[in-house]
Amino acid sequence: MSDARIICSGLSFSWPGDVPVFQDLSFTVGAGRTGLVAPNGAGKSTLLKLIAGELRPSAGTVTVDGVLGHLPQTLPLDGALTVADVLGVAPVIRALDAIESGDAAEEHFAVIGDDWDVEERTRAQLDRLGLGDVGLDRRLGALSGGQVVSLGLAAQLLKRPDVLLLDEPTNNLDIDARHRLYDVLGDWNGCLLVVSHDRALLDRMDRIAELERGEMRLYGGNFTAYEEALRIEQEAVEKDVRSAEQEVKREKREMQQARERAARRQSNAARNLKDAGLPKILAGGRKRRAQESAGRAEGTHAARLGDARARLQEAERALRDDQAISLELPATAVPAGRTVFLGEGMRVRYGDRAVFAGPGASLEIRGPERVALIGANGAGKSTLLRLIAGDLSPEDGGTTRRADGRVAYLSQRLDLLDLDRTVAENLAAFAPGMPEADRMNLLARFLFRGARAHLPAGALSGGERLRATLACVLCAEPAPQLLLLDEPTNNLDLASVAWLVAALNAYQGAFVVVSHDERFLADIGVKRWLRLEDGRLLEAAGPA
Repeated sequence: MSDARIICSGLSFSWPGDVPVFQDLSFTVGAGRTGLVAPNGAGKSTLLKLIAGELRPSAGTVTVDGVLGHLPQTLPLDGALTVADVLGVAPVIRALDAIESGDAAEEHFAVIGDDWDVEERTRAQLDRLGLGDVGLDRRLGALSGGQVVSLGLAAQLLKRPDVLLLDEPTNNLDIDARHRLYDVLGDWNGCLLVVSHDRALLDRMDRIAELERGEMRLYGGNFTAYEEALRIEQEAVEKDVRSAEQEVKREKREMQQARERAARRQSNAARNLKDAGLPKILAGGRKRRAQESAGRAEGTHAARLGDARARLQEAERALRDDQAISLELPATAVPAGRTVFLGEGMRVRYGDRAVFAGPGASLEIRGPERVALIGANGAGKSTLLRLIAGDLSPEDGGTTRRADGRVAYLSQRLDLLDLDRTVAENLAAFAPGMPEADRMNLLARFLFRGARAHLPAGALSGGERLRATLACVLCAEPAPQLLLLDEPTNNLDLASVAWLVAALNAYQGAFVVVSHDERFLADIGVKRWLRLEDGRLLEAAGPA
């Protein structure tokens, strides 16, 4: 195993305006595959940039043992660059070409160094990542987003790095490209740190690093093992919270009982002193001593109650706030035999290019079917969704027919909400006939309780906006009987994916989802698979 590793010691970083991201963060990641997980906004990409030296910490140190490679989430690449330029091999290839043409200038040999086999190594790396048919002189502008990501990874691998940082490497990759990436990383023997929400990729890791509340915790095993460890931890934490709550109640009860006993004693003592006929000075002394004794008892109980409350607060801090959504959506139910969409011979043309081959695409969706639409990037999946939704007409030929009932389209942009309205006002616009009390109860099920329901949609975090959008879409009047989702898990953190899964599993209508996330598709109970390939819409056995 490689000696490559990453050491961060006392790392602190703030954005301009003194917005803190990390404070005194320390951890070490050694050889092997490490998946880095955290909610969106926790600073995962920032941490990778600090390790790569693209950002400077305000305090602390970063040490990287070995040659470093870094694939950022967004590749700032010029479309005019060639594949060879991006791979960093263009100067060597030009030098090789010059020597083959008879130019034996010394600078050519200096450029080549030991890289006489650069073309062979480059072609082998491209082949492994499914880019074997991409020429080295091809311009980036002619490549798909997924091809650009794979090309960026190939560029990093050609550096022969000891330490490799990857930020959401499966974004924009189709299922086949994802599996090629999994295979490449499966052979990795250096130090790999991957930021990802792809649970299939995370299940191929040797350990999981969790960035939570400004601290890094390492868990041995893959993502499934990490989830099980968290479940066990949270069960223990919930037990601690219940125990602490009971302790607070007991201390409150004992304090109240002590007060009542002291009050009774003082009342009895006052009567006894009056009956005894003691001098005022003696009677006053006894009364003062009784009050002092009661005060000491009150102080003792108050201290014990304070300690109990402190233990409860400490236990509650260990609770995670990624609560589950619990829903019932009977209004979305669709009878098993009902045809909700029928498209026959649908043909669409963009310029001179026909999206669907031959007689066009035909599709029938019946009852509460759960359909996954897969295929390579650029195959026409989003176009087919737009045809189903009615946003696009098959003007080049074919027909479409939809059953009565609402068709809802959930885009990656989550742009259905009025950002100036509150969450409650947005829901009221989608479901105007729903009584206000029912709307508030419904929003509570989507984890918008109390004042959270009256936040402007524009002030919501990404996860909150997803939950608000789901509430408005799934509970609209009329309720949707056909739901269309285009890459819904892109850019969602793991908690948000869990919320989406819970909502879709409560939904009782039909849906068609475009996704390359196989774990997500399995979790939402997809039973029918359609593959778009070479312009043809084919029934498929599954993602393979």
